[in-house]
Amino acid sequence: MKASVYHVQLNVRDAGVSLPFYRALLDYLDYRVSYEEPGVLGMSNGTTDFWLIGTPADRRRHAPHRKNPGLNHVAWRVTSRADVDRFYEEFLKSRGIPALYGGPREYREYRPGYYAVFFEDPDRLKLEVVHIP
Repeated sequence: MKASVYHVQLNVRDAGVSLPFYRALLDYLDYRVSYEEPGVLGMSNGTTDFWLIGTPADRRRHAPHRKNPGLNHVAWRVTSRADVDRFYEEFLKSRGIPALYGGPREYREYRPGYYAVFFEDPDRLKLEVVHIP
């Protein structure tokens, strides 16, 4: 049986900070709002949906980190190296969001031509925009 990822739900610590961040990020990546109410944002590109949901106050002490058990990071694949560079310039730099590891570069240790930029969301979940030829 062949399958693909239908949706991903991320519970965020502070909906007031994280939902605007993800709305801007996903909008830039051609996702559109499919559902919205206070503390909840659903966005879709017609293939994969992202649901961002504010975490109740009594659960916020548990912070994600890519070295801990659980989700390590989320990567969005784009069609060219130029798309990665444009994302870095137009989205990350223009918003003052620091890139991890010094900005976009090739990661031959992953596979030849793997070109990516890594960054973090407001909860420090590692995110990536990548081109793989």
